[in-house]
Amino acid sequence: MKVRILVRLKPGVLDPQGRAVHHSLEGLGFEGVEDVRIGRMIELDVADNTSDEALDTMCQKLLANMVIEDYSIEKLENA
Repeated sequence: MKVRILVRLKPGVLDPQGRAVHHSLEGLGFEGVEDVRIGRMIELDVADNTSDEALDTMCQKLLANMVIEDYSIEKLENA
């Protein structure tokens, strides 16, 4: 089974990389972009019987920094 995990900074946590991208977009003439937040996507190929609890534990222990990041887990059907 394929699983996609999206990790992003919690609201209120400063995002210097996002600010740099926002500034660059403005410099390139793109208007209307109000904010940019940078995150990451992790794709896992796991056994079909991998539990939601196991996926959650993977995120909490390794894949996300729980102090400053949130995550969401998406199972990709028939991927």
